[in-house]
Amino acid sequence: MKKLVCALSFLLFAACSDGDLQIETIDFDSVAVDNCGDLNDEITTLFKINGDEALILTLQSGVLQKGIVGDTVVTTVSTIPGQSKLVYRIFSENVSNNYFCDEIPPVSPVVTEEIDAEDGMVIIETTVNADSTAFDHVIKLSEITLVNDAGERITDLTINDFGEISTPIDN
Repeated sequence: MKKLVCALSFLLFAACSDGDLQIETIDFDSVAVDNCGDLNDEITTLFKINGDEALILTLQSGVLQKGIVGDTVVTTVSTIPGQSKLVYRIFSENVSNNYFCDEIPPVSPVVTEEIDAEDGMVIIETTVNADSTAFDHVIKLSEITLVNDAGERITDLTINDFGEISTPIDN
């Protein structure tokens, strides 16, 4: 009887699976936000690269052009995935900004996993810089939900502060 209980216990523990979730944390806090050239009224794509991982934020059209000259802080909210898009990618090896900025992307590295955010918000706080020559935008992410193909939610998302960028004030 003892052998049967031990065998059943072993089978029970062996049958339990923690899933194929390979991503335990997403941490881009120490990585600066980057882009490819001019930020404009059309599609604005920002990205953060951390070795073989990238976090790509595509903002809705015109969202960075909503500043007011003066001491006013303008807060703009853009929903994910409706208005803006957030994608987390894992590559086969370290990736550089050339992957995103070259007219023809390099063949290597290869995307091994891509996860779109299914829910969340982009919050942009816009102020005028000290020289009154540019709008400074502080970009924050809130309530981001990333779910992989297996339906597993990625927890411990430490990507609330996406970064800061500046756009020129049109005269």
